Amino acid sequence: MSTPPPVAGPPPQPAVDEVIHHPTRLALMGFLSGCHEAEFGAVRDYCRISDASVSRIVAALEAADYVKVRKGYVGKRPRTWLSLTAVGRQALEAHLSALQAIVAHARAAAAD
Repeated sequence: MSTPPPVAGPPPQPAVDEVIHHPTRLALMGFLSGCHEAEFGAVRDYCRISDASVSRIVAALEAADYVKVRKGYVGKRPRTWLSLTAVGRQALEAHLSALQAIVAHARAAAAD
């Protein structure tokens, strides 16, 4: 019995995560991946976006169980802290791996 010939055509599309894929969401998750927890204002300042944009992005990432929100006080001032969940860290790693696979495929195609 012989093996079938290889299937022609492009390789399967890497599984980029549509929840993370937007550049601002990716930047926010990348920033959070470098720390245990970050204060809302620090994330806002790093990503250079408004409070409202951070809130919308965090709501979407929290709905996907990628980000955890913790509220509390520093003295009498309310504060919000953000962190990646274990699911969020895994999703970010998988997303980055998918992007690396795209680059590797492009390099291989250019070498042919």
